[in-house]
Amino acid sequence: MPEGDSVFQLSERLQPLTGRLVTRTQLRVPRYATVRFDGAELTRLWPYGKHLFMCFDHQILHTHLKMEGTWSVHRKGVRWRKPGHKARVVLQFEDGIELVGFELGFVRVFDAGEYSERIAHLGPDVLAEEWDIAEARRRILARPERPIGTALLDQRNLAGVGNEYRMEICFLAGVHPATPVAKVDIDKVLRITRRLMWANRRSPIRVTTGVRRAGENSYVFGRNHRPCRRCGTLIVKGVLGGPDQGGDPDELERIIWWCPHCQPAR
Repeated sequence: MPEGDSVFQLSERLQPLTGRLVTRTQLRVPRYATVRFDGAELTRLWPYGKHLFMCFDHQILHTHLKMEGTWSVHRKGVRWRKPGHKARVVLQFEDGIELVGFELGFVRVFDAGEYSERIAHLGPDVLAEEWDIAEARRRILARPERPIGTALLDQRNLAGVGNEYRMEICFLAGVHPATPVAKVDIDKVLRITRRLMWANRRSPIRVTTGVRRAGENSYVFGRNHRPCRRCGTLIVKGVLGGPDQGGDPDELERIIWWCPHCQPAR
């Protein structure tokens, strides 16, 4: 699933579309099939965590990529249909430019005045120009018994962190992902989170080690049975999440990786 930096970069790539008028709208979602942005200007396009928002005059189009979603821009006369990929949003702009959203996790449309209410459940966006670290801390500490790995992934605490980042953050903080929040230096974890994601927000390759070569850009993520880059101990793979592991009943188990020496379990 794309993480906050991926959506941030997507937003930047689509910025040239702002200021253009929509000439044709297709929302291939039953609930919004009759919604039209025709004649409206794309006045603003921005990310919030893993979410992407587009404002057309007084209406906002809210989408999430989930696991397989993509957005692509096509010039007039270029065929964009992809076998096996369902286009859920097709927006045609002036000059025949088309913006197509494939396999989007969800599509929603609401009045621009509802924006604050619609994102109220989300924690502070890690990649916001001015990130509210105090609010992120408050939300995480509200459940001190929860594993730090689960708390970091919860978008209600802070928006933008995905599985790859939470693994690398825990390693850099020297904590096992299952360590209860109450036993973790939350300020340190949040400072690492911000620094790591901010440094990668415009990078074509996500890097946590400082090395931009393929295969050397992460410490623990996806490195099961490989030696730790710091101590040589073999990286371990497991799962975290779900009601039996300190999570909510509706939380799915997620794969985790850690170094038993650098991140001792408590």
